[in-house]
Amino acid sequence: MATFEKSGKADPAATVRHAHVIGWGMAVPETVMTNDELSAFVETNDDWIYARSGIRQRYIASEGESTATLAYRAAQQALEVADILPTDLDLIVVATSTPENIFPSTASLVQDWLNAHEAGAFDLSAACSGFVYALNMAADSIRAGSIDAALVIGAETMSRILDWQDRSTCILFGDGAGAVVLQASDVPGGVLSSVLRSDGAGGDLLAIPSVGSIDANRSRAGANGNKLYKMYMAGGEVFKFATRVVSESVEQACQLAEVNISDINLVIPHQANLRILQAAARKLDIDISKFMNNVEQYGNTSAASIPIALCEAIEQKRIQDQDHIALVGFGGGLTWASMIIRWGIPTPSQQQSSVLNRQRRHVQYRIAKWRSRSRRWRRRVNSKVRDFQS
Repeated sequence: MATFEKSGKADPAATVRHAHVIGWGMAVPETVMTNDELSAFVETNDDWIYARSGIRQRYIASEGESTATLAYRAAQQALEVADILPTDLDLIVVATSTPENIFPSTASLVQDWLNAHEAGAFDLSAACSGFVYALNMAADSIRAGSIDAALVIGAETMSRILDWQDRSTCILFGDGAGAVVLQASDVPGGVLSSVLRSDGAGGDLLAIPSVGSIDANRSRAGANGNKLYKMYMAGGEVFKFATRVVSESVEQACQLAEVNISDINLVIPHQANLRILQAAARKLDIDISKFMNNVEQYGNTSAASIPIALCEAIEQKRIQDQDHIALVGFGGGLTWASMIIRWGIPTPSQQQSSVLNRQRRHVQYRIAKWRSRSRRWRRRVNSKVRDFQS
């Protein structure tokens, strides 16, 4: 595989740089909540949920799991597949609506835990479209020559922001993370096109009121009378929005990539609702079998849903060399985004992690833990010394 040497700027001898997916990984919590288990404390049942969403179960984070820990596990898997070291990364982007903190960013925590000390890191907020947005940001940076390798993660703990008394939303969402590694190459292919869109006029249809909400100081409820820090959704309006924009944005991305809809081998959409996927397939005149669908097992994991579905598609051998893949997300903002990727570097069967690099990665992870703990210990000691001297 042809790659570019890390130099901080574009190689003048290379006229075109391409951003290829070379690694992938996913992580979900240990706890599974089925529809029947959910119906024990929410007035609903398995038949009602499945008929309206196509969901049978979802994964729920425990006290010891978080957006950052799930992102870290997915990142480790992606680095294993890519067989590169954390120090080879120039950029880490985490797309999330449920960050570990307002700041520091979840991406910064992952960067520290990986010992990726050569990488910049930031979180990106575009709700369920976030992973495609983040992937586009990283691919553009690679093609522009400012970076050579990026780790892009979609990670969520949606269970922490659900109103479990609102059965219209709490039945839909789950927790998880997915990650990919993008690397520069002079081999044509990889990310071919992207379409990013937003309509802020629909911001009141799907939101999580937070500390900056307009009327937060006047009421215990957040913006528009909804609960602070809990998600609310106008389901019917969001459904109509999603079925419209999925087909439109995929068509636009195909035009930019100069490929036909018939050339698309697999569509990997945001896993929100089975009925949305079925409606989109009809509008695009694509057989529903070409739509990756795992919403039954995971529910809606927001920004994590597309990379999780991508990992499962690869595992199921649904992606082959030179296939055209369409990614499409939609969600709060309102935002939506589509991307066309031509797969090729590497083919899944060719990607094998070397024993030496695996050992070096594990050493770097241990160094990262030691370095973080030692820095915190030194700060505490220095603080005690200053207090004593004063």
